[in-house]
Amino acid sequence: MWVQYKTIIIKETMRFLRIWLQTIFPPIITTSLYLLIFGGLMGERIGPMQGVDYVHFIIPGIILMTVISNSYANTVASFFLAKFNHSVEEMIVSPISNWVILLGYVSGGVLRGFFVGVAVFFTVLLFVDFQIYSISIVLTIFLLTAILFSLAGFINAIFAQSFDDISIVPTFILMPMTYLGGMFYSVKILPEFWQTVSLFNPIYYMVDSFRLGFLGNSSLAFSTSISVLLLLILLLSLVAFYLLKKGVNIKT
Repeated sequence: MWVQYKTIIIKETMRFLRIWLQTIFPPIITTSLYLLIFGGLMGERIGPMQGVDYVHFIIPGIILMTVISNSYANTVASFFLAKFNHSVEEMIVSPISNWVILLGYVSGGVLRGFFVGVAVFFTVLLFVDFQIYSISIVLTIFLLTAILFSLAGFINAIFAQSFDDISIVPTFILMPMTYLGGMFYSVKILPEFWQTVSLFNPIYYMVDSFRLGFLGNSSLAFSTSISVLLLLILLLSLVAFYLLKKGVNIKT
């Protein structure tokens, strides 16, 4: 099982590293623009948020946003291409456990999220000087977030029938959830109704706890955020494994 898992990991890692100009470099440019526009030009006008400078407030959200999008994108694109090229059928008929296949693709998404997250972090250091409050919290939330959205990307790839289908969820679901998850603002400034609505957005829990790790500042209890993330990971893992085992949109 270790050889099987390692083989998938190597394939997935080499796939996104080979095209680093498309996978790792663009988030660096995007981060620079966010910091320049929101942090540099608008930050002074907006003022402090939750007791910290606005530019420091948005840094955790910007980093986590790149982790979310890249973890998701890597898994959904890779597994859909395996379906499109019919190479996934070779894995299905081989003596590879479905759990190994799932874990391999998810780990590939986590690794891409890690590479991009680290690249964006060092890019941020070129603009802003700050210290991390708790590296253990940062790494924990990063890992759980990357796993969760890698699983979501895997499920999207299973249901996708064309290349257009793999962009529907990121465009119409993931992107709105990301921007409405408190990345560029504090949920506390919203009316009470919208604060309640935000509690149904899982990205809110990720951003809030990730901000706790960076700044020591959060709106929710850390235990609550961890519980929500673990519950969602368990749910999506079971769904992804069931779909893979049944061969939905894979077996013909």
